[in-house]
Amino acid sequence: MDKIQVALVDEHPIMCDGIKSLLSDADDIEVCHSVRTIGELTQLLYHEPVHVVIVVFYTPDPDDVQLVKTLCSKHPRAKVLVLSMYRIENLIFKMIRAGAKGHLTSETNRDEMLEAIYTLRNGYDFYAKTITNLILRSYLDDPDQKEEARLEREKSLSTREMEVLKLFAQSHTNKEIADRLFISVRTVESHKNNIMRKINLKTTVDMVKFAIRNNLVDL
Repeated sequence: MDKIQVALVDEHPIMCDGIKSLLSDADDIEVCHSVRTIGELTQLLYHEPVHVVIVVFYTPDPDDVQLVKTLCSKHPRAKVLVLSMYRIENLIFKMIRAGAKGHLTSETNRDEMLEAIYTLRNGYDFYAKTITNLILRSYLDDPDQKEEARLEREKSLSTREMEVLKLFAQSHTNKEIADRLFISVRTVESHKNNIMRKINLKTTVDMVKFAIRNNLVDL
C-alpha cells in the first residue's frame, strides 16, 4: 500500500519536529515536506504533490484564510488540515469555506491527528469535537431552518445509517462508532457516504446539522 504523503507548515521548526515525532510510528504515513510558510509549500507542491497538508496557526489572522484558499485552489488534491491554537468562530467558518477539509485544536492528541489524516485521505472531512460543537451551536441559532428540517425529516435512512448518524452527531469518531457498532472503520465511512448521498448532503458537517435539525441528538 502506498504511504500517505503529508506536508507540514509551521513557522516554528521545532513544532514541525514535534508533529513528525507524533507521526513517526505510523508505517503508512510519510512526512515528506516541512516548511515555514504556505507560500513556500504552494510552489513546492507543483513538483512534489502530497495527500494531506497540516497547517498550524497560532494567532488569528484574516490573511491566513486567503492563504488557505489559494493553496486549496492551486492544489485541490492536497487536503488541508488546519491545527489552530484559537477558537474564533468566524475565522473557523471562513477556513472551512476557504477549502480546509479538517480542523483540529490545541487539545488534539496523536490518535485524533492520525484519524484526521486517514479521514481526509479517504475523501471525508474531519473536525475536532470542539469545532463541531461550535458549528452546531451557531447553526442552531439560525431561525430559517425549521421548514427545511420538516422536509428533510420525511426522508428515510436505514436503521444502521440512523445509528451511525446519531453517534457521529454526538461527536464520536469513526473508530468509536466502529467499536460501538462492532463494524469496521471503513464500513462506518461507507455508511456516512450513503447517508450524505440519500439526503443530498455535501459534507460531514451537513450530516451533523441534519441530525440536530431533526432532533436526533441533544446538545
